[in-house]
Amino acid sequence: MKTIRKKIMFLSVVIWLIITLVWLLMIYSNQKTIEKYNEILQRYMLIEHVSQSSQASINALNEYFVNSAEDSKNRYAGFSRELKDAQNKLLGLRNPNNYLSLMNYDRMIASQLESMDLAVSFFHHKTDAKASFHFDEAAKTSKYISETTLSLISGELTTYADIYPQMIQQSNDVKMLSFATLAATTFIILLFFYKFSNDITEPILTLTVAAREISRGNFERSVDIRTDDEFQFLANTFDRMRINLKNLIAEMRIKAQVEHDLQEHKLLLKESELRSLQSQINPHFLFNTLNTLAKKAYLEQARETSDLIVSVSDLLRYHLKSLGSPATLRHEIKGLEDYFAIQKARFEERVQYSIQVDEECLSFQVPSLTLQPFVENAFIHAIEPYEEGGSIAIRIRDEGANIRIEIADNGPGIPDDTVRSILDGNRQTEYKGHSTGIGIDNVIRRLRLFYGMSDVIRIGSDHRGTRILLTLPKEGGHSFG
Repeated sequence: MKTIRKKIMFLSVVIWLIITLVWLLMIYSNQKTIEKYNEILQRYMLIEHVSQSSQASINALNEYFVNSAEDSKNRYAGFSRELKDAQNKLLGLRNPNNYLSLMNYDRMIASQLESMDLAVSFFHHKTDAKASFHFDEAAKTSKYISETTLSLISGELTTYADIYPQMIQQSNDVKMLSFATLAATTFIILLFFYKFSNDITEPILTLTVAAREISRGNFERSVDIRTDDEFQFLANTFDRMRINLKNLIAEMRIKAQVEHDLQEHKLLLKESELRSLQSQINPHFLFNTLNTLAKKAYLEQARETSDLIVSVSDLLRYHLKSLGSPATLRHEIKGLEDYFAIQKARFEERVQYSIQVDEECLSFQVPSLTLQPFVENAFIHAIEPYEEGGSIAIRIRDEGANIRIEIADNGPGIPDDTVRSILDGNRQTEYKGHSTGIGIDNVIRRLRLFYGMSDVIRIGSDHRGTRILLTLPKEGGHSFG
């Protein structure tokens, strides 16, 4: 992984290399110019040194001839050697423009050296006339050398007069190259800085936007940063934190909803129990009284009255049981049969009913007092108001994963807005049944809470009657309490 520290070090090294290359280029260019100047100056100085050594050697030789001192002899020998050394170096100054002049110059130096050596030799042999002759020849040659030196220097100036503008132009070119290199270097460094700053600022901006969205409650925006450094690790960690927060908040909402549903369920249960308790006026005394009446009617040969009292007693006992535990459909059907028996005694032939139940459905558990409120609602609205009465049909079928319960009547039907208000739970007033004190709104809420789903009931109604359809899953029910 490329860390930010490595990126900074890499950028620093690149900038250092670029600056070093520019510096070396400028030093190299300046060095070449200085070397060219030194070469020209050395040529001038060498030619001038030849002339000075030539004259100095003549003067030293003359001084030696005058006083014959050992010091004068040594000085002459030294200047003579310098002249020979300068003669040897002249060979390096040759070029097509001065070749002939330098060859002539070289011969004059050789002639002076030869004349001085002959003059010294004759001086040692006491041949003064010949020594004086060769000395004069050497002096004349030295004079020619001095004149030729001026000519050579003038020639060098002429030769380098064309080179000097080239050197000036080269210096200007180096200057322009330096400016161009500086501009290019600045541009490259700016590009590196732009790229480097983007690599740092863009991830920060992305993280800032993501943090702002999370602070607003939006956990759907993912954090995608691909930089292969600490920012990518930070982004991945931040994204995992976002997902964890999203899941945690979702869990908290689910728990809150479950708590709300449980609280509502408990309130509904308490309400039902309170309503049931309102009807419990000394229930044991009431049961004993009803049993006594049933036996008395039976002894008096009033079989129908006895059966009716038994139905009322059984129905009342079922109603007064705890609403906090589910009941099987077998017990619900038994309660309906007791209710129908009571209503049959009241309405006689005005009411017709049928109950069809698949045998495997009888052990299925539902919230207690689920079916009777629907049947009571059908009696009150579809049978009781009409002289001709009506019919109620109850069909319970096993459909694999669900239990299907259908309660149908042949009454005038329910208006559509009333159906919608019942299903939405928005009814302003709620019907209370004959015996349960529980309306169908209450039953629907209890069913939805019990099964944890809203799509448990459908209501179809028109002028030919009303059809209640309950679809209850076999799995997923919640116990009461």
